[in-house]
Amino acid sequence: MGSKEAPCRAHAIFCFLLLFCAGTKCLASEFEVTQEASLSVDASPNLARKIPDTLFGMFFEEINHAGAGGIWAELVSNRGFEAGGPHTPSNIDPWSIIGDDSSVFVATDRMSCFSRNTVALRMEVLCDNCPDGGVGIYNPGFWGMNIEDGKTYNLVMHVKSPETTELTVSLTSSDGLQILASAAIRVSGTSNWIKLDQSLVAKGTDRTSRLQITANKKGVVWLDQVSLMPSDTYKGHGFRTELISMLMDLKPRFLRFPGGCFVEGSWLRNAFRWRDSIGPWEERPGHYGDVWNYWTDDGLGYYEFLQLSEDLGAAPVWVFNNGISHHDEVDTTAIAPFVKDILDSLEFARGSAESTWGSVRAAMGHPEPFPVKHVAIGNEDCGKKNYLGNYLKFYNAIREAYPDIQMISNCDGSSTPLDHPADLYDFHVYTDSKALFSMRNTFDKTSRSGPKAFVSEYAVTGKDAGRGSLLASLAEAAFLTGLEKNSDIVQMASYAPLFVNDNDQTWNPDAIVFNSWQQYGTPSYWMQKLFRESSGAMIHPITVSSNYSGSLAASAITWHDNDNSFLRVKIVNFGPDAVSLTILTTGIEDSVNTLGSTATVLTSGSVMDENSFINPNKVVPVTVQLRNAAEEMQVTLSPHSFTAFDLALAQSKLVAEM
Repeated sequence: MGSKEAPCRAHAIFCFLLLFCAGTKCLASEFEVTQEASLSVDASPNLARKIPDTLFGMFFEEINHAGAGGIWAELVSNRGFEAGGPHTPSNIDPWSIIGDDSSVFVATDRMSCFSRNTVALRMEVLCDNCPDGGVGIYNPGFWGMNIEDGKTYNLVMHVKSPETTELTVSLTSSDGLQILASAAIRVSGTSNWIKLDQSLVAKGTDRTSRLQITANKKGVVWLDQVSLMPSDTYKGHGFRTELISMLMDLKPRFLRFPGGCFVEGSWLRNAFRWRDSIGPWEERPGHYGDVWNYWTDDGLGYYEFLQLSEDLGAAPVWVFNNGISHHDEVDTTAIAPFVKDILDSLEFARGSAESTWGSVRAAMGHPEPFPVKHVAIGNEDCGKKNYLGNYLKFYNAIREAYPDIQMISNCDGSSTPLDHPADLYDFHVYTDSKALFSMRNTFDKTSRSGPKAFVSEYAVTGKDAGRGSLLASLAEAAFLTGLEKNSDIVQMASYAPLFVNDNDQTWNPDAIVFNSWQQYGTPSYWMQKLFRESSGAMIHPITVSSNYSGSLAASAITWHDNDNSFLRVKIVNFGPDAVSLTILTTGIEDSVNTLGSTATVLTSGSVMDENSFINPNKVVPVTVQLRNAAEEMQVTLSPHSFTAFDLALAQSKLVAEM
């Protein structure tokens, strides 16, 4: 990045050249400015309009192992041996044996002490003189466990053995040759199950470790619900700290969860069921997500999503199944039990600690209610045979019980009125970059009466998106400026999907890419950071004049940071030409000051540039001081770029400290 500043003309008009050449320094002469444009901002208070406090938030779906093997910090995959199904003996993947058929025999049976997940593992050690290190089983977690030197890992497992036996639990390298932590556990002979807790402190780092449970003497032991969690989860709530920190940096105003198609299921028998995901983790049966094709133990359940919303300071948006999956439906005449189930879920979240379901929440450690004020009745179900009938049953019951809850319909009301009552309607868009850029004015002609829009899923997809390209982020940024402009009718918006585990790239692109120990934001993630101050800000009318305006998208807001106020002008240059842009601001009550004024640019050498584990910062915003900030100024926009100009206003604390 390089910059060059010089006065362009008198009367406080300044030239600010923003120069970015594939991450390397370059000279002004390397840009050939071929286009001119002007952008006028009318910051008059009487023309300003408040953007909803909830405009930009997040949508979390259990997809791409975003939760299991992702933000949920559980290191053991298939911890309860339930993933192979209820019929035993069953597959125990990814568990494997240590030893051979002559030394150890393992098989599932239905001897568990937990009534909702009855499968347990029977391990019979056959050798009297077992090999060094013993025989037994190991679990590699989700493509390897990240074990770090000096950190503590908390192991919990349930065991029983008819005779006293000694087990060794170890954290080892992927081949079992290097021991990072180990402890001997004595299991007293009994016919009853015993819960064992053991802390393991790592003496070494390995990014692809495994958990081993071994024995050296002949005998039989049953194992069930084996959990290994790092001790340093976010606020002790079970979330992977570094991934949650990335979410915090976006300052989300709401969290929509837990899907998505994950909520529906390919078949209803595999849909997400909230009551199966609450209570002690050992008692949760888990389920197979048959849309994205993997097992979840549901340690990340309804309660944890509510807790995550609270931790993020985000309003929870609970998306529930309305009796419809991808392939089967409950007839409206039989939907009553489903409606009662959802009313119970709301009592769990909002009820007093003395209520039937509120007491369950309180027993889990949260006596205060969670402020659930938004629910979505289904996901992408509009037009299905029973949707309208089912929807109305849920709508009427919830409205009567919780009149303050805002209900979201799956039917798009942006172009034609809905034929049923709703507070908001869902709007989903996945398309190529040119199409999404062209949709920046989508809501301009939407009726201002009736329900508000919830753009709960948007993203550029297809060949020009790659695994998260600059080009995709520019089109998305342009689309969001249109949502800001139309935020009198657009109430909420969120990108999708949020996460992808690098080992399960079912859906690309995504905002955040991670593996067991690394993570990075795609350009779409960094683009969203430039919108995080928009929720609750004041938006101002703008006018763009240029023969090149078909490649530009812009917005202007006033936002506050503690005691400081800023006028932020955001502009997307979606085209291949550099633009000489004159920005003229009128109507502001306070003058612009250079102190604290900045320019932030997201661009790169190629529109298809992406970030990666090798180069996580290839496409990230770069911020420089805007020393010549003024009410009228000239700037140069680099080709294929997204720029935010933050002009510090005079009444701010920054000026007082001058």
